[in-house]
Amino acid sequence: MPISLQDKLVVAISSRALFDFEEENRLFEHAKDHDYMALQMQRLEVPALAGCALPLVRKLLAFNRPERHRVEVVILSRNDPASGMRVFRSVRHHGLAIERGVFTRGRAPYAYLQALGAHLFLSANEDDVRGALAAGFPAARVYPDSARAGGSHPDEVRIAFDGDAVLFSDEAEQVFQDQGLDAFQHHESSKATTPLMPGPFKPLLQALHALRNEAQDEMRIRTALVTARSSPAHERAVRTLMAWDVEVDEAMFLGGLDKAPFLKAFEPDFFFDDQTRHCDLAAEAAPTGHVVHGVANRTI
Repeated sequence: MPISLQDKLVVAISSRALFDFEEENRLFEHAKDHDYMALQMQRLEVPALAGCALPLVRKLLAFNRPERHRVEVVILSRNDPASGMRVFRSVRHHGLAIERGVFTRGRAPYAYLQALGAHLFLSANEDDVRGALAAGFPAARVYPDSARAGGSHPDEVRIAFDGDAVLFSDEAEQVFQDQGLDAFQHHESSKATTPLMPGPFKPLLQALHALRNEAQDEMRIRTALVTARSSPAHERAVRTLMAWDVEVDEAMFLGGLDKAPFLKAFEPDFFFDDQTRHCDLAAEAAPTGHVVHGVANRTI
C-alpha cells in the first residue's frame, strides 16, 4: 500500500523559511538562474545557517517516535532540483528528520499543498503565501530576520495566533475598518453568542489540538490567542473557540496595546498575525509570520 500522510500534522516549508538563504536569494532575484545554481553548487558542502522557522520544525519533529510518526515536514521550494541537494545536506547537518521535498525551479509551489494535505505552509515569498491562502491552506510569509525563539521551553511547542482574519474570519475587522471602534464593539456585543466564521488558521489550530490530545509523552503544545480585542468584544472570540470544541491555553485581550512585550513574555516558537504593523513589531520579539489575508491585505 502507498504511504499516506493523512493521519499526521503536515507542515510544508520553503528553504528560505527553514534556512538562512537571504544572500543566495538576492542573487536568485537579480541574476540568471544558472548563476544562482552555480553558487549553490559551489556551496554544496557549506551547510546553511538556521532560518527563523528551524527551531519550530525541530520541536514539531520531536513528537515523532519509532512506533508512531505524528508530524511530517516537507520542503516546498522554488529552488531547482540541483540546488535542492544543498537544502537536503543542510537538513542532515542540522539533524532534522526531513525526507521529502518538492523543488519547482522558480515556479509557484503551492499547488502541491493539496497533494500533501498540508496544515501549514511557511514561505518567505508573499505571492506563494497569497496563493496558498486563496486555495484554502493556512499559510504565512515568514520574516527571515525576526527574533529567534528562546530556549526556555525545550519540551513545549508554543504558538501564538492573532484572532480576526487569522483564527477567525475578517467579518469583525471589516466593521472596524469601515466604521470604527465603537461600531466594532457594538457589532461584537450584539453577536456575542453567534460564533465567528472560521479564518484561514482554524485548520492548524484544530490539528495542533488533535496532536496535543494524542501525544501524551515528552513533548507538549501550548497555544495563545493574542488579539487587539478587549471587553466586551472578547466574549464572541471565546464562545467561537468553545463552539469549535478547541482550546487555547492563554488569551490576551490587549485593546490595541503593542503585542511585542506580551510575546516576549509568552516566548512563542511562532506568532501569526494578519497586519504588517503588528508583524513588524512582533518580529523584534519572536519568529513571526504575516498571514496575507483579509481586509487589511486587500490589493488595490
